[in-house]
Amino acid sequence: MSIDFALQQRRMLLKTSAVGFGHLALTAMLGQEAIAEQKQNISSNPLAPKQPHFPPRAKRIVFLFMKGGPSHVDTFDPKPMLNKHDGTPPPFDLPKVTFAKQGNLLKSPWKFKQRGQCGLPVSELFPHVSKHIDDLCILRSVHGTNPAHGGALLKIHTGSDQFVRPSMGSWITYGLGTENQNLPAFITICPTLAHGGVNNWGTAFLPAYCQGTPIGNASLSAAQAKVKHISNARIDPQLQRKQLDLIAAMNQDLLQETGTNQALEGRLNSFELAYRMQSTMPEVQDISQETSATHASYGIDDPVTEDFGRQCLMARRFLERGVRYVQVTHSDSEVQWDQHGNLYQGHTKNASEVDKPIAGFLEDLKNRGLLEDTLVLWGGEFGRTPTSQGTNGRDHNPHGFTMWMAGAGVKGGYAYGATDDFGYYAIENKMHVNDLHATILHILGIDHERLTYRYASRDFRLTDLAGRVAKDILA
Repeated sequence: MSIDFALQQRRMLLKTSAVGFGHLALTAMLGQEAIAEQKQNISSNPLAPKQPHFPPRAKRIVFLFMKGGPSHVDTFDPKPMLNKHDGTPPPFDLPKVTFAKQGNLLKSPWKFKQRGQCGLPVSELFPHVSKHIDDLCILRSVHGTNPAHGGALLKIHTGSDQFVRPSMGSWITYGLGTENQNLPAFITICPTLAHGGVNNWGTAFLPAYCQGTPIGNASLSAAQAKVKHISNARIDPQLQRKQLDLIAAMNQDLLQETGTNQALEGRLNSFELAYRMQSTMPEVQDISQETSATHASYGIDDPVTEDFGRQCLMARRFLERGVRYVQVTHSDSEVQWDQHGNLYQGHTKNASEVDKPIAGFLEDLKNRGLLEDTLVLWGGEFGRTPTSQGTNGRDHNPHGFTMWMAGAGVKGGYAYGATDDFGYYAIENKMHVNDLHATILHILGIDHERLTYRYASRDFRLTDLAGRVAKDILA
């Protein structure tokens, strides 16, 4: 190669590179402006609706959480081999770590029957829910990593059983905002205060506006569940408005001097939301506005189903008013779904309390057209073993259990995945909790790998470094 030709090539490289460098600089400047504009919009109205990454199937989600761990082999995942080998030692290896000592195989005390046009089997524990089996997508291969309630609750709610991380509802709020500026984006009705407590609906390092708002707790009846301090008997709304305007003005002056202060801005936004909630929240919680027929369909006219029925009806009222994420928790201070002994008595009690309310809830959503774009999720933190424990009980089982979805474009009357012949381990189309979260976000129009937040010099996401979307369940 001649020296002249080499010089020409070098000049051409610099000339084209200069254009490239300029393009990169312009792109960086525009990117910084876009980020600044986004931050400004978030700061002025952080709960404003945000565009999903792609067209969503669902606009909102409700999680019907059965605390304690309902038994999949007694509800939606029948195992004939348990009946055949009842009382015999399990013909498979148990996990190296179990929550407690386990005995022989224990058959289900309930019969299963094929229901609906799809013919999927459902236990006689759920006679009302079984009528909606053609709308349910049964996930039979969910599995996690922790056999203890505390870790398993955190895993199903936050994606991590080891660290304090933002909850699923907080991530969804961060990604999508809300469609009602007078209500929180994320509401949890009668949540449990045990096994992680507030961390199960907390925001961790995400902005404060992503925090879940609890209404009551598991130790209170649904009729007593209210937002604390929702009204101010000493100061009228007009004076409150003047106070808030003064506080905002003073703090805006401070923010101009100090720059962005996420904690302060979060408090100011929470003051404004609390002010707006004073008139909106009591109206939403006033279920007396509903017809007697609606009350009956949710089981509110029956003392057995009244409590959970109230929660489900409140959930529907929040959902139809644009709340993005609602959780309803079935829990109590006695046995919950955690039957280490007396499986028959405990699961019979629990199922009888939730069966009719859930069926009424599904029917109501469907009649109002809400089921088309609402994702309903049902399940606990894990399942239970096919082996016995105590007096006809079952131990914790995170290695394979069942949850179900309904609405929002998921396949109805469809069973996804499978556990082994006895129901101990997920073996087919295994759905880890990270996969469950990735799939939920996908249904809401969110790419779980792009929903990230930078904290402590690394990017975090709900699914951490895992997560696979189960596209086979989508209609």
